[in-house]
Amino acid sequence: MFDSAIYTQRRNRLKEQLESGLILFLGNEESPMNYPGNPYRFRQDSSFLYFFGLDFPSLVGAIDIDGNRDIIFGNDVDIEDIIWMGFQPSMKERAGEVGVSETFPLDKLEETVKQAIQQGKKIHYLPPYRPETELKLSRLLGMDSDEAKKNASVELITAVVAQRSVKIKEEVDEIEIAHAVTLEMHTTAMRMAKPGIYEKEIAGKIEGIALSSGFNISFPIILTINGQILHNHYHGNVLKEGRLLVNDSGAESALHYAADITRTIPVGGKFTQKQREIYEVVLNAQETAIQSIRPDIKNKDIHLKAAKTIAEGLKELELMKGDMDEAVNEGAHALFFPHGLGHMMGLDVHDMEDLGEDYVGYDENIKRSDQFGIAYLRLAKELQPGYVVTVEPGVYFIPALIDKWKGENKFTQFINYEKVEDYREFGGVRLEDDVLVTEEGHQVIGKTIPKTPEEVEEIAATD
Repeated sequence: MFDSAIYTQRRNRLKEQLESGLILFLGNEESPMNYPGNPYRFRQDSSFLYFFGLDFPSLVGAIDIDGNRDIIFGNDVDIEDIIWMGFQPSMKERAGEVGVSETFPLDKLEETVKQAIQQGKKIHYLPPYRPETELKLSRLLGMDSDEAKKNASVELITAVVAQRSVKIKEEVDEIEIAHAVTLEMHTTAMRMAKPGIYEKEIAGKIEGIALSSGFNISFPIILTINGQILHNHYHGNVLKEGRLLVNDSGAESALHYAADITRTIPVGGKFTQKQREIYEVVLNAQETAIQSIRPDIKNKDIHLKAAKTIAEGLKELELMKGDMDEAVNEGAHALFFPHGLGHMMGLDVHDMEDLGEDYVGYDENIKRSDQFGIAYLRLAKELQPGYVVTVEPGVYFIPALIDKWKGENKFTQFINYEKVEDYREFGGVRLEDDVLVTEEGHQVIGKTIPKTPEEVEEIAATD
């Protein structure tokens, strides 16, 4: 946990921003895998963690703005709990660690909410993303679950996004800690990327690195020789000489801050000429994008700059043709780069995605495009100091998409489909780093994970 003053300051800022009402932060419950006593590994709700800090199940945090009160609802353990789990501090003691002096048993929550409603106070809460949270809200508010979801507080969403978007030093330090373990995960994967190895052997090994550090993975590992499948969680393939292995993975620190890194590795330790050429196109686009990061620049503009860099690189390889400004403007590059440049990162690897991507990545000045490719851009608005963002361009050869566009004679003025056919079985290349926006510009987080073709080949060639 951070110092209690940090949590108190965060809650006080919410009171200033919302001015009136009762704010509820519903912590997560344990989720059974197959029976109640055998749950999945518990993960606390990120916004509850941000404002109330306590990392165990069955808690609700409340902020009574009008009464200037912070309250935690949760039950003290009984003797049966102690038998199975050992001694546990009281709720009063735990709440004190995050600057909260008032605690009540969970059965007092409904009474508190009803009283607030009777007094005409607005009940502020965030959109629920778990079914059990929907049901709890439905019961508390006396409305069906669809109505409860629809009535989530926009004022609270925007206030939470404004706070959580800007990371303080302690948060950046946590991301750095997660990154140090992530570095070991990625260099281990590079050394293991040998012909005859199964993807699952590498995925299991690097997840074990996170777990043995007392951490977890920040999202299910993407590790695949079929890198053209953007979110490929299948790990059953055998690595073969001449294939590329995309490893998109990261550790989550003990305080649940994420790292998110992608590297692309030549199986056997040596890029072919064709692989190196595409790799260098992606690397150039990524470095161009990173060097463009500074306060008050729209991330959408950086995305388009990366897209143009990719298009120009592909034109040099005769995969694209014509005017590349026009090609990017019309979206022809998205055959090869069909996703956004990156996203916010913090307590969630896609930070605050549960609150609604348009609240996090867009604002009143910039709206989401409906153009294929750029429509998937998660973060488009102006960058500000304290934002932590990922920068992850890629080039992919997706047979189904190639066939669709070719069959439609789409963008034939920009795409050399005859040349593209030579890359049908290529797979994909993606490179990703995590970057802090600073007052002066930017800072790439963590010690550099091998990334140039020479660096990757050197470590991939070792045992």
